[in-house]
Amino acid sequence: MKLKPVERVEITTVIDNFIEMLSMDDSAIVHRFVPMKDFKPSDWVIAEHGFSAIIKTGIGENTHSVMMDFGQTTFAVPYNLDALGVDLGTIEQLILSHGHVDHFGGLLKVLEKMPRKPIPLVLHAEAFIHPRYFKFPGGIKVVFPALDRQALERAGAEVIESSRPRLLAGETILYLGEIERTNDFEKGMALAYLERHGEEMKDDMLDDTALVANLKGKGLLILSGCAHSGIINTINQAVKITGITRIHAIIGGFHLIGPQTEGIIDRTLREMEAFAPEYVVPCHCTGRKAAQSFEQRLGERFILNQSGTLLTFN
Repeated sequence: MKLKPVERVEITTVIDNFIEMLSMDDSAIVHRFVPMKDFKPSDWVIAEHGFSAIIKTGIGENTHSVMMDFGQTTFAVPYNLDALGVDLGTIEQLILSHGHVDHFGGLLKVLEKMPRKPIPLVLHAEAFIHPRYFKFPGGIKVVFPALDRQALERAGAEVIESSRPRLLAGETILYLGEIERTNDFEKGMALAYLERHGEEMKDDMLDDTALVANLKGKGLLILSGCAHSGIINTINQAVKITGITRIHAIIGGFHLIGPQTEGIIDRTLREMEAFAPEYVVPCHCTGRKAAQSFEQRLGERFILNQSGTLLTFN
């Protein structure tokens, strides 16, 4: 698919797992949110186990903006949108990376705040599947909250189900759709199950997807939610669909957290380094051990993400 090259990409992290308001490490790429108005402290942003980001592309004076994911709680992302001063009237489309509550928890409240309705909401049909749960030894199940299609439509969403790639935002952003699982080490979440037609089976999270932009002369920027399909599989899918092999930045959750996935941290790093990305920005569910490994190995190519961070790539 021909993804239009753009002159700039801005990614605003509305919410992530981490916040450190006094880091003071701004650069040409990184801008940290400062809760200050008229030289007085104002509303700070919130961090939680969840993810939400706004991606804005620009060609000359023409810009496009979409919002991907909406955090876990009903209140945190709406609150942060206000604190960050986001103009929701500029958001053209909403995208859900997959149907887990730490990505759709604030969606209904965000829809209530949207001035433009109906607004397209692009997701995979499997995001609505229920029940989904973690199954622990001894038969204990922790059931995930369900995503309610009718409630979304009542709140103003035009639900667009797509398992295939789609060009969004004036053909400047690519929705990857269902991601092929092609390697032998990214195996998803071992404890995750679902019921389909009354039958229990492993949850392969076919709804997991990501967004891609093409920065002119520099390559692809890839924004994942959790990368349950594997961040390396995700990169390979982006390269396959666009035909562009150069990678400028890889941003988002890489899901290398916990004992079931920490064993593939080194392999993931080696595979990622083979793409030679200019920047890697682990977020959300990447995990502390993995993030530390990325920072140690990648040096200045590593960027620490936080709630409220604006990343600008020109």
